[in-house]
Amino acid sequence: MSPEQAVIVIGSGLAGLCATTQLIAHRIPVVMLDRAAKPGGNSIKASSGINGAPTRFQPPLQNDAADLFLADTRRSAGRPLAASVDAERARRETLITTLVTSSAEAVDWLADEQGVDLSTVAQLGGHSRARTHRGGAGQKPPGFAIVSALLESLDREPLFQLRTNTRVTRVVTAKEGQEEGKGGMLGVEVAGQEGEGNRTETLYGPLVFATGGFAGDTHGLLEKYRPDLAGIPSTNDAREGTQPLLEAVGAAVVDMEQVQVHPTGFVDAKDLAARVKFLAAEALRGEGGILLDGRGRRFVDELATREQVTAAVMASASPLEEETGLRQWDVSLLMDEGAAAASKTHLDFYRWKGLMRKTTVGELALPALRDTLQGYADVVSGKTPDVFGRTAFGNWTLKEVSSDSVVYVGKVTPVVHFTMGGVVINEQSQVLDKDGAPIQGLWAAGEITGGLHGQNRLGGSSLLECVVFGRIAGENAAAFHQEH
Repeated sequence: MSPEQAVIVIGSGLAGLCATTQLIAHRIPVVMLDRAAKPGGNSIKASSGINGAPTRFQPPLQNDAADLFLADTRRSAGRPLAASVDAERARRETLITTLVTSSAEAVDWLADEQGVDLSTVAQLGGHSRARTHRGGAGQKPPGFAIVSALLESLDREPLFQLRTNTRVTRVVTAKEGQEEGKGGMLGVEVAGQEGEGNRTETLYGPLVFATGGFAGDTHGLLEKYRPDLAGIPSTNDAREGTQPLLEAVGAAVVDMEQVQVHPTGFVDAKDLAARVKFLAAEALRGEGGILLDGRGRRFVDELATREQVTAAVMASASPLEEETGLRQWDVSLLMDEGAAAASKTHLDFYRWKGLMRKTTVGELALPALRDTLQGYADVVSGKTPDVFGRTAFGNWTLKEVSSDSVVYVGKVTPVVHFTMGGVVINEQSQVLDKDGAPIQGLWAAGEITGGLHGQNRLGGSSLLECVVFGRIAGENAAAFHQEH
């Protein structure tokens, strides 16, 4: 396969894989580039699931219509959406509407055409209904399951070429493409792999950027746009953001200061100073898990938005006293046996990693714990309303708390997790310049883009965004390739 005939997809996470799958369906060759040694990006680590409404997997009589999902997404987007006007407001609204109205089809496409089990549905923070889909007991975590299925399918395709350990250093302009006799195509300059000296290669063709966000770019874009987050650990490996590559060819960016701090990243007792943390999936709280301060007291509705839960942690919990050079808080995530059974796949992994442990209420010896758990059990049983306003309790089953009651617990802290800002796109996944005009031959999808989530992304909407806009990018890049 000649690279000159191919569409170039940069990034091998879910957005890039979905774009590629659509292109291959049109029998268009794809060269996929990724700077990492293995494909999958952050998508392969996603642990809570993918949103969709309404779907056949949702609980009967739940009455979750697309307009409820739309309202939750708008509410979560907050100030950036509410304060925008005219064309910018219309663009944001159209992105949100596209995401939500395409969600059921996205879940069906993964389940029916890619063979991914998405039969278990949970309610996550900021959602008014249970609409986040993942596999049943014993199944792989959703990110791994979805990415693996797509990669396995693509690996059988002679039209697909994957190059890992390959770093894009520059986007080549259409003018340069014209000068090189490439018909005014954009291109990418690719650095040679280790041991190849300063050799570079330039590939020309339609470009789909799916390179992710900059939550791990601690001393680059994160420091530039959110210096106040310095010292907070991250769920992302240290790597530079790629938005500047597209800005250099005229792309506009938006919401770059909107960075999501997830309330629960695991603090490993064996490595307190680790800057990169495993995420404690929001599904653990969705299935009934609660958050406790250092004395064993609840302090928040655990299913409020990530932004709200994080703020409550920082306001209510004590900082960890260990000298690690990091800003961390003393918080525990606790589950009873019912919530644990519903989260078995996650929990087995976390216990294997030593991040959660099985114990009893008495062994934990937290002064307020027994009263806290009995109060929560009474709320779940309907005896009393929750003072924090929580209304969904997943699969919590513990009703009468004693010192011998079995629980599962792990230490967690807020972590920099996701960047809502990025390059500006329209509902066709076309990258827009500063005047709002599409840059010909350039699409983007996933976390590299901005304007969809506003100030807070709902759990389960990152995988959804990748599927919806990745497929749209692939469809439009295919049409462009066929035309030119």
